[in-house]
Amino acid sequence: MSRAISNLQIDSARLWGAIHETAKFGATAKGGVRRLTLSQEDKQVRDWFRRACEDAGLEVHVDALGSMFGLRKGRDMSKLPVGIGSHLDTQPTGGKYDGILGTLGALEVIRTLNDAGIETDAPICIANWTNEEGSRFAPAMMASAAYVGDFTVEDILSRKDADGVTVAEALDSIGYRGATKVGTQKFSSFIELHIEQGPILEAEGKTIGVVDSGQGVLWYDGKIIGFESHAGSTPMPLRRDALLTLSEIALALEKIALKLGPNAVATMGEAVIKNPSRNVIPGEIGFTMDCRSSDAAIMDAIDRELRAAAAEIAAKRKVEVTLDLVWRKPPTHFDPKLVDAVENAASALGYSHRRITSGAGHDACNLNTIMPAAMVFVPCKDGISHNELEDATQVDCAAGANVLMHTVLALAGVAS
Repeated sequence: MSRAISNLQIDSARLWGAIHETAKFGATAKGGVRRLTLSQEDKQVRDWFRRACEDAGLEVHVDALGSMFGLRKGRDMSKLPVGIGSHLDTQPTGGKYDGILGTLGALEVIRTLNDAGIETDAPICIANWTNEEGSRFAPAMMASAAYVGDFTVEDILSRKDADGVTVAEALDSIGYRGATKVGTQKFSSFIELHIEQGPILEAEGKTIGVVDSGQGVLWYDGKIIGFESHAGSTPMPLRRDALLTLSEIALALEKIALKLGPNAVATMGEAVIKNPSRNVIPGEIGFTMDCRSSDAAIMDAIDRELRAAAAEIAAKRKVEVTLDLVWRKPPTHFDPKLVDAVENAASALGYSHRRITSGAGHDACNLNTIMPAAMVFVPCKDGISHNELEDATQVDCAAGANVLMHTVLALAGVAS
């Protein structure tokens, strides 16, 4: 690679401008973004993105689930393209950077290569994956999951939001149900740029996170059935209190995660008392749990110890506890050669960096099941994400885009 190419940098001001220009679509009063999948705000940003890709000379097509692909030709079109990108949808109270940085960072890579007159040997393809967030339709990351064959397209099209609108209807309402069959666009590999969504890089003063793995996930639906009785006339030793049982299970969950840590986290995210009343001892509670680790053996240990603890607590309190495992996603271990390529790019550019595990799920995690994939992280302020206060610096965003570009150049090659 020539010295001019090895020193190539993206246009930081242009990337920053694109991030803030697209943040107008669904902007909230508190400085965040509300851009739910397949909403009118999503249509606005998709239309903007399509025009920007076409202006950059990309061939744009949309698949049957609304995922957008912009292809930049390479010298050798017999080679599969290197894939880059992320998503443009947000949480209901989302920020300006989650997903958007990866998609607009990919666009900036293309713009920079165009400005420099650089032709790559293999083509490059930008992707905007539909419904990564899962805030309007379930599951999250649905388009990339269908792409890799975890769900059928028909299944995803039939999914409904809280108002009963299907994915198919929502796609049609904004004109983004494309003609291209899902899976038609192939990639040799995929690299996704993203904010960390956690506090590690900022705390350690590192600019780049070289993501080598993603956590596996265990989701549980739980139920506790005790016995409703009068809060004033039932002696404490004779109670079958569902809420106190839940409290013990929650503390047991925390204890298990701490014991198996640092590579384990666990959260009890929802709890609903059936027929609650101030002067009635709770008799039935439904709850959910989310447990994560990048080690499959630790995931097995969490499941085993959690079930044992729940059974012991149930017997002691004379209640019934059921735990249903409703989703298990194995840990992601990104392709070692691609991870090395990201690390080499960060080193060559002189950025401080560290290997890191992604605590959140991403489209790249799905894609890694059928192709080599990797991710680049940059810091976000205080580790905050999925929140209108989400923030990142222009310098860090540019650094991530530079690492993305030089990783792509290493993978796609420069035409001689």
